[in-house]
Amino acid sequence: MLQPIIAGVIGALTGFASSFALVIAGLLAVGASPAEAASGLLALCIGQALLAGLLSWRFRLPLSFAWSTPGAALLVAAEGTTGSYGAAIGAFIVCGLLILVSGLWPWLGRTMTRIPMPLAGAMLAGILFPICIAPVTAVIEQPLLAAPVIVVWLLLVRWLPRWAVPAAMLVAIIGVVVSAGDDWMTGASLAPALTLTMPALDPLVIVSLGLPLYIVTMAGQNVPGFAVLSTLGYREVPARTMLAASGAATALTAPFGGYALNLAAITAALMAGPDSHPDPARRWVAPVAGGVTYVLLGLGAGVATALVAAAPPILIIAVAGLALLSAFATGLVSAFEAPETRLTAAVTLIVVASGVVVFGIGSAFWGLLVGALVMLVTRPRPATASPAPASPVEE
Repeated sequence: MLQPIIAGVIGALTGFASSFALVIAGLLAVGASPAEAASGLLALCIGQALLAGLLSWRFRLPLSFAWSTPGAALLVAAEGTTGSYGAAIGAFIVCGLLILVSGLWPWLGRTMTRIPMPLAGAMLAGILFPICIAPVTAVIEQPLLAAPVIVVWLLLVRWLPRWAVPAAMLVAIIGVVVSAGDDWMTGASLAPALTLTMPALDPLVIVSLGLPLYIVTMAGQNVPGFAVLSTLGYREVPARTMLAASGAATALTAPFGGYALNLAAITAALMAGPDSHPDPARRWVAPVAGGVTYVLLGLGAGVATALVAAAPPILIIAVAGLALLSAFATGLVSAFEAPETRLTAAVTLIVVASGVVVFGIGSAFWGLLVGALVMLVTRPRPATASPAPASPVEE
């Protein structure tokens, strides 16, 4: 059992190190205090550990879960759309309930997976675009801190791609600690704790944050998660149970800051693949070990939040941008693959990336709405049958 345990630990370390800073930055962006952001990170770690452990053990399949990294990017992009963290919590609960219903009601799940790729891909790329350009901005604003991060990332992308982003994050943390000295710990609560926040249902926040978070999580995380499992030979998975369970876990952890839980994609490839164990029947141990590792990492959420709060914001977003470049490229490819819908994709991406807020509703919603309108207007008309040529007799 040692091999799948090692695979689970490595998968958890990779997944956590690659995006924990983005999770904290996203929660802070929608109004969380540092203590509430640390609570959210801990709640997400516990939630995905329980999902992976219980479902993998129950079905004897390598079913791994994660927080929604594109969803965290959406939270960062949604900064300013809500002044109430309680309203954001309400949007998280709505997102979780929609995922739950998607598992219980097959029609909704099928509908979400059939969102036109130009719209889904362009919305994802538009959300990630401001974050993916952050490395460029960081080199200009914080050259001494950002340049080593990018150099390390680039070298490891060539030689050890799996560790490129975690190594870049480690270099960023070292830079923050060295530059801040002991000040980064001042006033920080380093003890792990779950902080309950009462939700508030604000229709505008639900539309601008909750619905896009649901769509991004389904299209950007759950669909690829199922695809990874299918590619690795796991075609008979309890899809509805997995969706319903992740939705219920999201709704339950939301009051503590758990904004979205979903199937893992990148770490799933490690935990469910041959690197985990040659025997597919033994690979279910990897997500269980990964879940335990996530809980242990989550206990350091207070320290992680203190580091993020002490770092220049652009540095944290820059590391997240490096981690999300692959997802950004995937969104672009799926958005612009079909020539006949490239205008629709371009309009959707531009509106989402603009960050506009209209009537208190963020750009992700408006991008989808405008993109759908453009797709409807520019959709090719069905060809009408031309009249048959007259026969010589009729002439």
